[in-house]
Amino acid sequence: MKSLQLREAKATLSAVIEAAENGHPTTITKHGRPAAVVVPVADARRIYPVDRPSLAEFLLGMPEAIDIERDPSPMRDIDL
Repeated sequence: MKSLQLREAKATLSAVIEAAENGHPTTITKHGRPAAVVVPVADARRIYPVDRPSLAEFLLGMPEAIDIERDPSPMRDIDL
């Protein structure tokens, strides 16, 4: 994987995008540390799927209802 400093990535952004289109990811570093990776769209869609259900949709889609019981003991006193 190719690695570029942020300044160089800014100056050659079109080349970085073209490399990603051709399937070659590029790591962009800032102050010597990896800060971002430019990847092909297909890879990004695989990593971050758009059609992932929300947590509420996931829980509502469970086959059986979850029975949750509340603890009946009284709450503790808090001194403020």
